Amino acid sequence: MDADFFDYGELLKKAKEQVPPDIYHHKRFEIPNVDLFIEGNRTVVQNWKDITSKLNRDSAHILKFLTRELATAGTMDGPRAIFQGKFSKNFLNGLIERYAKRYLICPTCTSPDTVLLKEGPYHFIKCEACGAKEAVTKLK
Repeated sequence: MDADFFDYGELLKKAKEQVPPDIYHHKRFEIPNVDLFIEGNRTVVQNWKDITSKLNRDSAHILKFLTRELATAGTMDGPRAIFQGKFSKNFLNGLIERYAKRYLICPTCTSPDTVLLKEGPYHFIKCEACGAKEAVTKLK
């Protein structure tokens, strides 16, 4: 056999050894479920910091989105968020999923590894996995 030719199996094995092992393990992205309680006429989300850190977005941006969708006032109080009005866990979980689809998940490859960029008056999602860049609607 000529020295310029290699066995395909050997080359494939060598290539696989050079690939990081975590590339073969697909981790499903999961948003933490809302942990809330109703206090009078207010809804308190106790795990607000957990949710915002998992989404890897500015908590003020997420709060602004939710207050607009809920048509109510909301504030952050340490690791919690407080919304005026009584809202169910399922309703808030649905809104957070809507936020993730709009401002977090890459529309090209569905990866959650994205960053939110502002260029002039426009906002974009830039995917760190596939490199795609998509325009998103801006929160007003």
